[in-house]
Amino acid sequence: MRLSNLLALLFALVITGAVVGLGWKALEVRKLSEAKPVTSRQLDDLYFGMGCFWGAEKRLRAVPGVAEVEVGYAGGDAAQVGYRDVLDEEARIRAGNSQARNHAEVVRVRYDASRTDPMTLLAAFWEGHDPTQLGGQGNDIGSNYRSAIYYTTPEQKALAEQSRDIYQRALTAAGFGRITTEILPLRHYNRAEESHQDYLLKNPDGYCGLGGTGVRYALDAAVPEAVRLNGAALAQAAQLVVYEAEDCPYCERFDADVLRDWRAGVPFVQTRAPLAPAGWSLAGPLLGTPTVVLFRNGVEVARKTGYGGDPKAFWHWLGLQLLTPEQQRIAFESGTEVPGTGAHLSEHRPGTYFDPVSGKPLFRSDAKFDSSCGWPSFFEPMAGALEFIRDDSHGMHRIEVRSTSSGIHLGHVFDDGPPPTGKRYCINGNVLKFVPDPAAG
Repeated sequence: MRLSNLLALLFALVITGAVVGLGWKALEVRKLSEAKPVTSRQLDDLYFGMGCFWGAEKRLRAVPGVAEVEVGYAGGDAAQVGYRDVLDEEARIRAGNSQARNHAEVVRVRYDASRTDPMTLLAAFWEGHDPTQLGGQGNDIGSNYRSAIYYTTPEQKALAEQSRDIYQRALTAAGFGRITTEILPLRHYNRAEESHQDYLLKNPDGYCGLGGTGVRYALDAAVPEAVRLNGAALAQAAQLVVYEAEDCPYCERFDADVLRDWRAGVPFVQTRAPLAPAGWSLAGPLLGTPTVVLFRNGVEVARKTGYGGDPKAFWHWLGLQLLTPEQQRIAFESGTEVPGTGAHLSEHRPGTYFDPVSGKPLFRSDAKFDSSCGWPSFFEPMAGALEFIRDDSHGMHRIEVRSTSSGIHLGHVFDDGPPPTGKRYCINGNVLKFVPDPAAG
């Protein structure tokens, strides 16, 4: 049968949902809903209480990289509230007639964490109000005007706590007291009434009521010039610089989880000097540690600040810097290349196929076979290289395979392969990096 006929038959089977028989019991499989792929367009939410939410919304909207803002109420006991409910509850609390926890006026900030450094948002939050004031901001007194950060991911929690400690050192040096900001998981968020949305855009002369301390958010004092990295000794085409600090548990964890077994194609160097390498330039001040900065030709092109314990979040960020748009579509959006068009389909040399982001090995060439399906096919992966996700999308029942190290989407596995495993790992060639064995040339 011709390859074109085989491809037509394959697509017919896919459309009818007949490509099944996946042998789930033989693999450790998770539901796709339990391990949703992170797409390059996904927005994260972070919620800030800074006092009156009219002024807070205006300030946070102006932060570079913010995609959307809206105001609302969060952090209280009641599941459903409006503006009048929050004011009435605060009056009962102050009169001693209620022990309930009231909501705070908050701003919901939406941003793309893969393209926007969340620490920039946090720096704007700390500088935009007085976090040492307890139970209000300025003349707005009450727990509904409290300083708060409500996070939605573990990484946000880690960044919020680290940024608080950094800003506390700056406040203490300037003679201010302790930060009172509560940092908690998001609870019972309610969008505010339409009249409160974009209030200061609708009413340019409206009340704002926010005043910061005047203390800049910044890392501790710069280290001596002598410890600055030498840019001339680093890779010009692409170089990662990992900025760390002496007392930084997040740095230690990042070292253990990511850097210790580094195999990615771009080199990295570590430093405790919060300075650009000599002759190079940073796009802005460093706001926390660890901060990983990607330089190209001596100029910063991207950065990721903080580490919350999820290495795949880091690899996702790095993949967006290193992969082509087509590779990103496959890797982060579970895309599929057109059959017969991907790389390595006719590759027969001895060698190893690697994850293009993390650099970890995935398949050996001696496990590759010609399945005539239009995609590179293997009957066996390297030990521990893949994770398996139940995929019920498009009306079919399949098993998706992803790279264990980086989490990128690779393809699917089927039960119609050759001995000795009987498996067919149907993989998108464009998200494989092939390195021939030395003797293979």
